[in-house]
Parts: sequence; structure tokens; C-alpha cells
Amino acid sequence: MKKFLFNFIFPYLLYVLIFVWCWTIRESRKKKESEDYIQSISGSYILTLWHGRIFYLFYHLRRRPDFHLLISPSVDGDLLARLAQLMGYSVIRGSTFKKTVSSTRSLIKILKRGERIIIIADGSRGPRLKAQSGCIQIAGITNSPLIPMTYGAMRKIELNTWDRFVLPLPFTHCTINFGDRISVPHRPDGQVIQNKQKELEESLNFLTEASE
Repeated sequence: MKKFLFNFIFPYLLYVLIFVWCWTIRESRKKKESEDYIQSISGSYILTLWHGRIFYLFYHLRRRPDFHLLISPSVDGDLLARLAQLMGYSVIRGSTFKKTVSSTRSLIKILKRGERIIIIADGSRGPRLKAQSGCIQIAGITNSPLIPMTYGAMRKIELNTWDRFVLPLPFTHCTINFGDRISVPHRPDGQVIQNKQKELEESLNFLTEASE
């Protein structure tokens, strides 16, 4: 009974809570042309963001089954996967921390089919605001551009977690901000990966500061 409530009832309650919470928020776009570009571009790409900026973007990008999310095969992951499906995303079960090879292969297959994925730039464990190499390598293997994104909130709570997770308060104003695409050469070497990590970090931090 407990498992049934956790896997099937609780996700619906969370879905309603998130939807109502975010429905009260007024929204604007910092660079409308950047988001218009994402809506019109064909083929694969990788949307990427900081872990602490998941909450409102999870709502903003809803009802996009062409966006694939990688969610860990844990008990908490079961809940999140069900919630993501209710929000209209496609879900891949795997981990960037364990079984990295199989998870990466799944993401590569999706991109090679011309579909899109969303990757957390600083991963599920951090360090905070430090882009991991995985998304750079996947972008290079699949010739898919990285597109950074973030949001800022006028009134918010910043949780005391490793990622300083941001919760915009109900009835506040959020600014959505998409950056320019970052191209990665095919199968980049170590130096190129480091350079692209730095470029992605600078882009995401600039976008976040501009959105606040």
C-alpha cells in the first residue's frame, strides 16, 4: 500500500502542487529570439542548466515528449520519473554517477535519432556551478549543439543544499533566459573539453546573473 501511494498517488499530488504553484508566477523571456530559435530548429540538441535552477524550467518546458530526461533508477527516481511523465517529458532510467557507460549510450542513441535531451551541467552531486565533461563529450560524439538555459526570480527561497536550489515564491515574476548555442568539435580532446566546460560555465553564470 505504501509503495502504491508513493509511486502512483504522490506523483499526482506533486504534479498538481507544482502546476498550481507555477501557474501563479508571471513569466517573461530575456531573449525571446533565442527561445524562438529552439522552437524552430530541427534535429538534435542538448539543453543544459545548473542543478539549482531546475524547478521553474521543469514547468516551463512541460508537454515536450521530444525532450528526454535522464533519471536515476532509485526509489526517489521512481517518483521523479512518474512526475516527469505526468509533465509530458520522455524519461530514460539511468545514472550519470553509476553505470555511466550504459546511460551515456542511451543518450547518444536518442541524439543520433535527431531527438533532444536535457542534461544538468553540474550533475546530480556537484560541485556546484562546475560543468561536468559528460555533456561536452556527448555533444562532440553526436554533433549536437549545447544550448544553455536558466531562470531568475524576483522573490525566491534559496535552500541550504549543495546546489543552493532556487524556489520562486508564488505570485512572483520569473525571467526565462536561453543562451547562444555552443558547438563542440567531433570527438574533442582533453584541452578542447576543458575549454568548452569553461565556456559553458561562463555562459550559464552570465545568463543567471542577467536574469536576476
